[in-house]
Amino acid sequence: MGISELKDFLRKIARVLHADWSKNLKYDRLTEAVLKKVLSGGGIAIDAGSHKGEILELMIRYSGRQGHFAFEPIPAFYLNLKHKFGADNFIFPFALGDRNEITTFQYVKNAPAYSGIRKRQYDIEQPDIEEINVEVQRLDDVVPSDVPIKLIKIDVEGGEWHVISGGQKLIARCRPLILFEFGLGASDRYQITPDDMFSILEKLHYRIFTLQSWINGAACLEISTFSQLYFERKEYYFLAESK
Repeated sequence: MGISELKDFLRKIARVLHADWSKNLKYDRLTEAVLKKVLSGGGIAIDAGSHKGEILELMIRYSGRQGHFAFEPIPAFYLNLKHKFGADNFIFPFALGDRNEITTFQYVKNAPAYSGIRKRQYDIEQPDIEEINVEVQRLDDVVPSDVPIKLIKIDVEGGEWHVISGGQKLIARCRPLILFEFGLGASDRYQITPDDMFSILEKLHYRIFTLQSWINGAACLEISTFSQLYFERKEYYFLAESK
């Protein structure tokens, strides 16, 4: 078993044991709880920034169905997803954004999870970055208008606002639950602020929660609290629910 496989195995064990050894593991556990609650009994989901397909696999497990949409622009990861899930799901080699274009993409070879359209703050020493060209598409132009979407997960290393902006028609039509990463050191490299994220979701008639507060049935976040959590780096993964 290689290092990557060992890490994946330990993360699965931690989720089962509810062992929050790190904030990432906590988010893994809470994300799985949200997916189970929302998708049990059916529903189609979107996995934006699918990486190795861990979340897509959970979407399939808890919804009890296929036909989900996954987006992953790194060629090797896309091909693995296509091989593993492509027979019954829709796997695309695109990055998602607010316009259709070809752009450069920062593939972090020694830490692929940090890869994105723009360089970000990296929590590793000496990131090995290969700049590749990728196709960017808008969600509104990829997902057919007659497909009901129940949940969208967005983890694209800072470009989350642009994914939402490019999917406004879909979001307005389907009112899906939105799980999204939004952290200092990534989104600010796109010149996106908490006010920007709060505003676009408010325009779409959505409220923002932490994952734990939504699961517990607590109140949604005000803009001041959302900004504080962001700038103090207390949270970087959130949930948006239609009002």
